[in-house]
Amino acid sequence: MPRHQEQRLLPYPHDTVLAIVRDVARYPEFLPWCVGARVYDVRDDSFTADLLIGYKIIREKYTSRVHVSAPDSVRIEYLSGPFQRLENIWHFSEPAPGQCLVDFTIDFEFRNKMLQKLASQLFLDVVRKMVGAFEARAKA
Repeated sequence: MPRHQEQRLLPYPHDTVLAIVRDVARYPEFLPWCVGARVYDVRDDSFTADLLIGYKIIREKYTSRVHVSAPDSVRIEYLSGPFQRLENIWHFSEPAPGQCLVDFTIDFEFRNKMLQKLASQLFLDVVRKMVGAFEARAKA
């Protein structure tokens, strides 16, 4: 699976964008294909999250540990589910007051070859919609 890295300069405060990314329990409200989320084992700088992803007839749940290094990064550690591997990192910086520069990196591979083929075909579209959904949430 190709690795995707994207940078976006958002006209929203740094703390607002970080709060949206770390609020995994609310992802089903705005993130495409996220149909369920559960957060547990919450500690000061990390928590475990189950996400249920749905696309047409496909439903897959995965578990990850979310590490928050406020104020500048969120790193997702994949624990279990349909992936062979999953790497997801968010870096945040504030180039000017009221702005947030987001550096988003994702790299994953499904265990199931059918899911991998489907994901390969849709990868860039899916990632752009995901990043756009976070941006729209910040605007709202």
